[in-house]
Order: sequence, then C-alpha cells, then structure tokens
Amino acid sequence: MPRWAGPLAVKAAVFITVMCCALAALLGVLVHVSVTNQTVGQARDRALDQLAEATAAYEAGDAPRRGAAVDPPELPGALRKLAVAGNRATMVAEYRGRPAMWAAGPVQGGRALAVTVDYAQGKRTIDGLDRAIVGSSALAIGATLLVGAFAVTRVTRRLRATAAVARRISAGDLDARVGDPRTKDPARSQDEVAAVAAALDSMAASLQGKLLAEQRFTADVAHELRTPLTGLHAAAELLPPGRPTELVRDRVAALRTLTEDLLEISRLDTGRERLEVDAEELGALARRVVRASGTDTEVRVVRDARVETDRRRLERVLGNLVGNAHRHGRAPVVLTVDGPVITVRDHGDGYPEYLLAHGPQRFRTEGGAKGHGLGLTIARGQAEVLGARLEFTNPADGGAAAVLTLPRRP
Repeated sequence: MPRWAGPLAVKAAVFITVMCCALAALLGVLVHVSVTNQTVGQARDRALDQLAEATAAYEAGDAPRRGAAVDPPELPGALRKLAVAGNRATMVAEYRGRPAMWAAGPVQGGRALAVTVDYAQGKRTIDGLDRAIVGSSALAIGATLLVGAFAVTRVTRRLRATAAVARRISAGDLDARVGDPRTKDPARSQDEVAAVAAALDSMAASLQGKLLAEQRFTADVAHELRTPLTGLHAAAELLPPGRPTELVRDRVAALRTLTEDLLEISRLDTGRERLEVDAEELGALARRVVRASGTDTEVRVVRDARVETDRRRLERVLGNLVGNAHRHGRAPVVLTVDGPVITVRDHGDGYPEYLLAHGPQRFRTEGGAKGHGLGLTIARGQAEVLGARLEFTNPADGGAAAVLTLPRRP
C-alpha cells in the first residue's frame, strides 16, 4: 500500500470514487434515455407513416407495397395480438437478422398488416453513445480520483506531521514544533490543519515555559535550602544527648533527604544526565543494595546476568524500590533477579489505583502514608536514564510488585 494510503486518504478516495461513479451513472442514464427516446421515436414515426400508406393501399385493393405484408411469419406474436385486436402498435425486433422497427395494424378479415423500417443505424448510434459514455466516465473518474488523492495526500501528510510532533511532546520532547509555513506567513490563508498546528505549537511553548519555570523553582529552592540545612545539621550534632536532640536530628535528616531528592529530580527533569556504563553482575549488585538498605529483604537469584549499566543509578533505583516496599508494604519483601529482569515484591495492600494508572506522582501518597512520593518518582526517572522499563503491578495473590527490565547492550 502506498505511504499516503492511510485511513483518511483511503476513505476520501473511496468517497470520491463512489460519488464520481454515481454522477457518471446518473448522467449516462439521462443521456442514454434521451437519445434512445429520440432515435426510437423517429423510427416509430416513419414506421407508422408507412403503415398508414400501406393500409390505405390495401383497402383500395392495391397489392401491398414493398416492405409491407399481411400476416408475415416474422411478425412478433405480441404485436400480432395487438393488431388483430384492432390496435396500431410498434415494436423493435429483428427482421432477417437485422434490428428493425415493426409497425402493425388491423385490416379486414381479422388479419394484421405489418411494415418494417430498418433500425440498424439507430441501434449503432445508441451502442456508440453507450461506449462513449462509459469511456468518458472512466476517464473523468480516473482524473478526478488522481486530483482528489493528490489533494487529500497533502492534507494527510500535514496531519501526520502534526500527530508525530504531538507524540514527541507527549514523550517529553517539548522542543518539538510543527512549524507549518502557513502559520509563519500572515499573507497566506490558514486552513484548519494550519490552525491545529499553530495551536499545538502554542501549547507546546506554553507547557515548556511552565515546566522550565517549575524546574528552575525546584532547583533554586533545593539549592537555597542546602546551605542553612548544612548549618542546622552541624548545630544539631552539638546538642546534648536526649530525646529532644534525637527528634531534631531526625527532622534535620529528613529535610536533607528531601532537599537532595528535589535536587536529583531537577537534574532528571533537565534531561542532561549521562551514563557511566560498566559491566555489573546483577546478583551481587542486588545483595549490595539490600545490605546497604539495612532491611531484611530476601534476595533470590533465579538466573544471574551480567549487564552493561550505570551501577550508581541502578543501585539508586533498587534502593528506592526496596525502601518503598518496606515503608508502605508488609513483609516478606523479596528481590528477585531473573536475567535482566529485577522484581521487588512485598505483601502489603498493593499500589494505589492512581499509581497503576498514571505512574508515581510527586508529593502524593495514599492513606496518610509517610513520605513525599519522591522515591518512586526518582526510581522511574533513573530507570529512564538507564534505558530500562519500570512497571508497577498488583499481583493477583496480593501485595505490590515493581518490575525493572534492563536493556541488553552489546
């Protein structure tokens, strides 16, 4: 199928073809009926005139003139019945292998007098007209279809370009623009496709501006908080031992973690993160992550794998998944390595519906759970940097499962 033959182009081509065929058929029928009526009418008039002359001669006792006969054997039966019944009628039928116009009328003795007029020329005229109608209709339909397909192709090509830019924007490329030339030249008329392209470009520019402003704000706030938090942390370390001191140090540590998470998210949002790839054994890396987390997570290595990845980022992803499983789920928490697929499974109430439908969202948690909703957001962002796929599911037998599928690099 040609590249232009998308659904819209196919529908337009079919519609144009059907309409052209219908119009050609209607015009052809009208012309055919009009010419046929005229040709048949002329032949009928000649036949009736000759029948009148032959009837007058027969009634005067003269012999039938040439082309006239009483009860000829070739006379069509239907026409013979009408003549015997006292009617004058005509009919197109064959006479001696050629098309002819028959005319018949009653004569004395209950017999039928018939005459014939050669109709071959009229038949050839109608047949030639039909062929001309079919040929010209096919030519007109082909030309109209080509012109229509060309026009529709131009529109569908622009629509495909607009849809491709929309998909790029949806994937996070806010620099993508349609750039329809009709939107740049005020002197040129703008059709509906140009209006859609202009609206999409305007929306992308507005989204990009708002997102950049949000990213700058997040980064600025996090940077500004780092300095006083460093001083606050140092001051908290100088406090005398006791329960109040522990509470202060715990809150300061939480603030520092939140600030570092915000800085990491701002770096991920800029899309400028670069990988430091090295060969890593996933089984050993998973065990290091569990030891560093200080949790009782079980590690199961079904099938170990050696992959090319960024160790620091992968440890960050798995650490966040393990921490989230212990924080919001219930034991036992199991980390399974099966080739390049790593699964972190807990046996709690499962992920909330919004997370399954739309993915993790910043500063959103369910049911008064502790945390800021940044752990899974960072895990997904780092997974994207790694080129991995991170999926969140609720298994049928309960709990929550985060499945990380690493890419296979040469």
